[in-house]
Amino acid sequence: MSAIPRPASTVVLMDHLSRVYLTKRPETMKFMGGFYVFPGGAVEQSDNVKDSNSIINGIGNKTFELAHYVAAARELFEEVGVLVCKKEDGSTDQLGEETEREYRRLLINGDLSFLQMLKKEGLQFELDSLAYIGQIITPNRSRIRFDTRFFLTKLPKGQTPKPDLYEISDTKWISPADALTAYQNGEISLAPPTIHTLKTIINYLKGAPLTMPEFNLSDYMVDLIE
Repeated sequence: MSAIPRPASTVVLMDHLSRVYLTKRPETMKFMGGFYVFPGGAVEQSDNVKDSNSIINGIGNKTFELAHYVAAARELFEEVGVLVCKKEDGSTDQLGEETEREYRRLLINGDLSFLQMLKKEGLQFELDSLAYIGQIITPNRSRIRFDTRFFLTKLPKGQTPKPDLYEISDTKWISPADALTAYQNGEISLAPPTIHTLKTIINYLKGAPLTMPEFNLSDYMVDLIE
């Protein structure tokens, strides 16, 4: 019997030079250790939206739960300290360094939800800050399976990524084309979903719609996730 895919979200963070932010998982990690990936992770129970009128604006993609959007924003903040939210007056004032560090600790430990943090700080999450790209589901034969929704977001003005050193051993701002070249030259390790996403972004930068072409992960080696 195959495992039920766990809902997950991944975020492609892009700067004003159209470079993407790749994070390297420590070699010691059992799951994809040593691979460069985009920030992301599983959707948590606390990401489910019950009363969002005061903290979530906009209309998300109706084909999946808003929890995927919340998980994407939460993971981006937890892993690299980038917050895609605004004050209620529309300003982009961000949290102080000490406050940010404490909130990230609380979120990672499960002592606070992302939505609770937004309410406490009077922040609003604009759904259109995360552009939906597409979906990839891990094949049936894998013991660990995810149903992942991919998003693209621009680095908010005035913010700089600050990676969580427990989960990330290295980072790169790199153009999607250069990332693929580095992979082909054996300089970095990339999983098939990351490669497919990079190709999608390259096509988007050339004028194509921001839509991930159909992708069957079963066509690729999946030893790294079995």
